[in-house]
Amino acid sequence: MNTMDTLTSDAIDLLKRLIQTPSFSQEEEETAGIIERFLQERGVQTRRIANNVWVQNKHFTGDLPTLLLNSHLDTVQPNEGWTRDPFQPTLDNDTLYGLGCNDAGGPLVSLIATFLHYYEDESLPFNLVLAATAEEEISGENGILRILDEIDPVHLAMVGEPSGMALTIAERGHLVLEVSEQGQSGHAARDAGENAIYRAIQDIRWFQSYEFPEQSDLLGNVKMTVTMIDGGVQPNVIPDSCRFVVDVRVPDVYTNHQVFSEIQQQITGSVRRLSRDLKSSRLPDGHPLLAAAEEIGLRLTASPTSSDQGLLSIPSVKIGPGQSERSHTADEYIRLSEIEEGIRLFIRLLARLERIT
Repeated sequence: MNTMDTLTSDAIDLLKRLIQTPSFSQEEEETAGIIERFLQERGVQTRRIANNVWVQNKHFTGDLPTLLLNSHLDTVQPNEGWTRDPFQPTLDNDTLYGLGCNDAGGPLVSLIATFLHYYEDESLPFNLVLAATAEEEISGENGILRILDEIDPVHLAMVGEPSGMALTIAERGHLVLEVSEQGQSGHAARDAGENAIYRAIQDIRWFQSYEFPEQSDLLGNVKMTVTMIDGGVQPNVIPDSCRFVVDVRVPDVYTNHQVFSEIQQQITGSVRRLSRDLKSSRLPDGHPLLAAAEEIGLRLTASPTSSDQGLLSIPSVKIGPGQSERSHTADEYIRLSEIEEGIRLFIRLLARLERIT
């Protein structure tokens, strides 16, 4: 079994290699190869579909339930605010800078270290599957969805995302909607036509003010935000069409379908989905993972943001070193001490987990 020092130093070295390798969504081939080779060099047989890599613990057996450790390989594009080279891992005392180091490189390498710690353990009361997956940032077809059938059945998932190692037991669902308004064009100087922008304004006011009646004790209410709008062709023509985009975050007291149906009934415009639905999630009360987390003093929290957790249909949590608010920011960073603590806490959490169902 690897020592903690070895697990941590290897994880940090791996993270630096990942930072050096561009891994935008749908372009993760090289980083998937780095993960494959890293695991193979440590005697672990890897499997791969597209840019998704997964492995099983050495004593995997169909007689035990399976715990999935998952995090993603892809990053967003660096924004213009970077003052450092985003692909050059730069260390300043305890702080490591580089694109994707926090979201989700730190959580990913911490889960890999945890998997290696338990890889040869014959006393585990569950199987372990580690999956490093692609296209999380775009909820793409060729991400975790490509391998779910291959790793099924899975009974519990820990999704690696920066949470300050708080156990995120609930996560909002996510819908991105486009609303189209239709009017009738006419000359702006005449009392003719029907202004599609005015129709859009009425519906936008509804999105701004409407409150769904049910609220979640952990995730609050449904949050709807108009984020984009497009309408009109020239200054003197009444527009006959207008489109706007709405970001919708759904707590666990509603399904995405229920929210979508309510929106359709309440507004005048036509509505269509622009992206894949991500479901809300909540770890059931009394789940064994809650007791294990309490034993080692993990803080419990809920998340307003979404992740690959929304594509899973099993009990799941989100957890990892780093902080969510650093994600997608210029000069993204993570602290080495956070990674070391993350590995230690992951190992302690699994050690306290006597069952997962």
